[in-house]
Amino acid sequence: MWMVVYIAQAKETAERISALLREAGLLVKIRVTNQGAQDQYGCFEILVPESEVDDAHTVIIDAL
Repeated sequence: MWMVVYIAQAKETAERISALLREAGLLVKIRVTNQGAQDQYGCFEILVPESEVDDAHTVIIDAL
């Protein structure tokens, strides 16, 4: 099951967080939550497998 670990308000931020998680060896998906969003702005959920949630949170906290 995939779990949301971060919600970004810009595509650039979502891609940056996603890249950090991938560099740490985690599987990552980005999902747009509002269908009317433009390409750059809106809400983007960062998801990882449930088994990797703790590792993902650690990576995000260390990066921010």
